[in-house]
Amino acid sequence: MKFPYGICDFKKIIINGYFYVDRTNKIPIIEETGEYLLFLRPRRFGKSLVLSMLENYYDVAKAKQFEQLFGHLAIGQNPTLKHNHYFVMNWDFSAVDSTGSAEDIRQRLHNHINGCIEHFIVRYRDFLEHEVQLHPTDALRSLQSVLAALESTPYKLYLLIDEYDNFANEVMMAGQSNSRNRYEALVQGEGALKAVFKAVKAGTKGLGIDRIFITGVSPVVMSDISSGFNIAENIYQYPKFNDLCGFWEAEILAALQQIALECGFEEQQVNETLAVMRAFYNGYRFFDEQESLLYNSTLALYFLKHLQDTCQYPRQILDENLAMDRGKIIYVSLLPHGEQVIASALNEQKPLAIAQLASRFGVNEMLTGTKDTPFMASLLYYFGVLTFGGYTSNGELVLKIPNLVMRQLYVERIQELLLPEWTTKEEARRLVQQFYQTGDLQPLCQFMVQTYFSAFSNRDYRWTNELLIKTAFLTLLFNDTFYIMDSEPALGRGYADLTMIVRPDMRRYQLLDVLIEFKYIKLKELGLSAKQVKQLSDDELLTKKTVKEKLAESKSQLKNYRKTLQSRYGNQLRLHSYSVVAVGYERVLNCEIK
Repeated sequence: MKFPYGICDFKKIIINGYFYVDRTNKIPIIEETGEYLLFLRPRRFGKSLVLSMLENYYDVAKAKQFEQLFGHLAIGQNPTLKHNHYFVMNWDFSAVDSTGSAEDIRQRLHNHINGCIEHFIVRYRDFLEHEVQLHPTDALRSLQSVLAALESTPYKLYLLIDEYDNFANEVMMAGQSNSRNRYEALVQGEGALKAVFKAVKAGTKGLGIDRIFITGVSPVVMSDISSGFNIAENIYQYPKFNDLCGFWEAEILAALQQIALECGFEEQQVNETLAVMRAFYNGYRFFDEQESLLYNSTLALYFLKHLQDTCQYPRQILDENLAMDRGKIIYVSLLPHGEQVIASALNEQKPLAIAQLASRFGVNEMLTGTKDTPFMASLLYYFGVLTFGGYTSNGELVLKIPNLVMRQLYVERIQELLLPEWTTKEEARRLVQQFYQTGDLQPLCQFMVQTYFSAFSNRDYRWTNELLIKTAFLTLLFNDTFYIMDSEPALGRGYADLTMIVRPDMRRYQLLDVLIEFKYIKLKELGLSAKQVKQLSDDELLTKKTVKEKLAESKSQLKNYRKTLQSRYGNQLRLHSYSVVAVGYERVLNCEIK
């Protein structure tokens, strides 16, 4: 098998026999839905391949290749009447440089469109009777020339626009002092981007543009240009287009089974590998009543290609091409109260919940409006680092982190905020590595009290104290190179606070599996001051009735959780269980429970 990691050219994938999950059955549905469609998905989710599929299907210049490209696919068995009946033009705005002044960006935008028109001229030279005139500084005039040339042909134009919001979002999130002015110059009044979409809309009024399919990440830019382009139908939450991008688990499993034949994997190894991929890459839900979860296609292909080539998991489970999403989390964390939203996303006990997803907000809201939780949570959803997670008991929409690779980005950001100094960060890393191998939690507990809690508790996270302790440990212990980490996993009839199960491919190293239960005791429950608590020894604190009760409760819970984990994973576990009891923010006691 050949996996097309990083390849979004449909023709290349089909002709060269790459792995392809057939989505051509969506083409008739797209035709029936509307003429001017907007489809949003997070970065690197396969949007460009969808556009390439549409381009190859509708392109009149590729009519002779229809059977070769589509004959074995769903649409090839029952094609629509419109196949190979369009001139097709594809604009990719991710190719437009966002640096410099608004005028610099305007000219680059026009250069990009003119370049696409040049390709159009070459592709359709044999179909055009009239010459298309290129205007180097005015691509909109060039577009008018294209539409004029179409009048003498029996064909109309299908316009594909990829990443329509890419360079505009880059300008907006650049963090420069003039970002707002540059962005407004693009989308407001007669701004360059708005002017482009006004020209496109004008072309739909009997002048030759028959269909438009636009992809992007968020609706922000569309909101700002809506007065110039108010004809787009947003289809990104339509159930029928839910899996237009992304993979279902059954499709992942089929690929794994093929790889297993070549690598000599047993069924147990296939199941283990699927469980790893599920934990790290699954979890996306793009409409609120979707039952099954989708895998990020780029991440899945990254893993599958590495597995195919080496018969081993990639050591670095997060593809660096997706690590760019760190910037989106950093952007939100720097907004007023954004840091609290980022931290709250890690809270499984009380997940982020909003009345509804914000779908129409523009530059004024982004740059000057109130940055409340619904606003920022909606942004994180569109960026792909939150996804639909059901509803609360009072009907609010829950947004949650989809999987472990996305959770890593949140954890890294919290660590950066709490441990900005390199020396402190290195000390924490050393203590964590020591714990992975020895199981000695005490040095890490001391570090928590002396360094971490002061930084954590001074921030406005507004959590219950037990949750703050758990999240503090999670942000330090998180490591997806070695572990499958889960917070609040269902184990039997309860939910464990934190499990750290060694990845199957890392069991050859001397790493411990870890189960931790956290408890918190307020100082007033002990009738002691902070100074008095600091003066007591661990043994003296352990004699206190409240501490004993918390430890007993924790021990009982850990006993049940251990049974469930051991029955699930068998003898391969090197399981160490810990009860961690924080007394205020002054002391942390830990007991290993056998």
